[in-house]
Amino acid sequence: MQCDNMSLHTDKYQVNMMYAYWKNGMENKKCVFEVFFRKLPFGNGFAVFAGLERIISYINNLKFTEEDITYLAEQEENYDPGFFDELRKFRFSGNLKAVREGTLVFPNEPLVQIVARIFEAQLVETAILNFINFQTLVATKAARIRQVAPNDVLMEFGSRRAQEADAAIWGTRAAYIGGFDSTSNLMAGKMFGIPSKGTHAHALVQAHDTEAEAFNNYAKALPDNVILLVDTYDTLKSGLPNAIKTARHMETMGKKMKGIRLDSGDLAFLSIECRRMLDEAGLNYVQIVASNELDENKIFDLKAQGAKIDSWGVGTRLITCADDPALTGIYKLVAKEENGVYVPAIKISSNPEKITTPGYKTVYRIIKKDKGKSEGDYITMVDEDVRGLNRIKMFDPVHTWRYKYVNGFEAVELLEPIFFNGEMVFDPPSLEKIKSHHKNQLSLFWPEYLRKLNPEVYPVDLSESVWNTRMKLIIQYKSKE
Repeated sequence: MQCDNMSLHTDKYQVNMMYAYWKNGMENKKCVFEVFFRKLPFGNGFAVFAGLERIISYINNLKFTEEDITYLAEQEENYDPGFFDELRKFRFSGNLKAVREGTLVFPNEPLVQIVARIFEAQLVETAILNFINFQTLVATKAARIRQVAPNDVLMEFGSRRAQEADAAIWGTRAAYIGGFDSTSNLMAGKMFGIPSKGTHAHALVQAHDTEAEAFNNYAKALPDNVILLVDTYDTLKSGLPNAIKTARHMETMGKKMKGIRLDSGDLAFLSIECRRMLDEAGLNYVQIVASNELDENKIFDLKAQGAKIDSWGVGTRLITCADDPALTGIYKLVAKEENGVYVPAIKISSNPEKITTPGYKTVYRIIKKDKGKSEGDYITMVDEDVRGLNRIKMFDPVHTWRYKYVNGFEAVELLEPIFFNGEMVFDPPSLEKIKSHHKNQLSLFWPEYLRKLNPEVYPVDLSESVWNTRMKLIIQYKSKE
């Protein structure tokens, strides 16, 4: 679960490139790499950045052990033994900047920036993408679910369906950042301080001779946290009537049952009927919890049908992001050092969307002071500090005739220093502060950018310097054909 040492959590071609750099005397050449993604998941209007905590732990513990080197020596590439001496000395000595976790982020803007020897920067690509792609995806899915249930309790129930233990643990953390309230996973609760919640399974009922006996025994064992699963046999004819009897018995003992859980059937109809029967029994304080293949779309539909559900247990479709299971974040070289200066580098492609934006850059969020809302994100060269300007020109990098001049703004730089010369210079916030930061982020955006269906496209614009550099390099490389 923890990143004690994950030096070999990388693709083999990273080590092969490191070897080629070393063999050709290029290992100390400094470069700038950026992490970004091209397309928002789920048709959403934004993504929620997550994964930085694991990146920090990974970088802090990065080294090659003798066991790692022995394994590499067995590979078919037949690496020169001198390469292994270089690996024994390996430590990350570069600079790393990143967006704060919980921040709303958008396509084609840098989320993480690495400035380091190419020997180091190449190694960390796979792990960083792995952490960010998964956790950002889950955090974004969680935020969508929170959108359709803004005032309800959301519980993460996905561990048994996650792609192995790490996905369950770190996916839970990402879901909490995105707006969930608790998790069923005790390991995640212990590691991250996330509240853990749980009811019981159908097996408890099946293990008893009668449903009534099962409910009474469970209430006797855990009188302060009784939520009864009522659909083992027949929800309305058996489960709920037995739960009502248990609740009334608890009242005589000075206790109150917390809720019932529905895990199958027509959740809208059943929740409406259960609410009616509970209220008629004088149990209006008993809440209704629902589970069973839920996501933002199903919850949205259930609410439209008038479902009387107070709390949602969301598992498979959250932790696996079943409808869009991969955020295609990428890691590209954008500048390389030559004679002490970082020279922009570009990747040209026959697919226009795959042409990179070159240069050593940063990104600002432009917030109108009079409205308190963001006008868009603005990518500049790192030496362009727009915070002292009175006016900037923001234009669409695809449809360049679309532009506007913005004044009266606050420019907030999104990339913050995490490592400098290999030393951590960032004080990681608590998970609660990250969660709070995410909620505050939402208030910076107009509802049109946040809506679940057909969101307006949020502007991510380039400065004229970045745009001109990009066009210059495209023309330069095309002229060589």
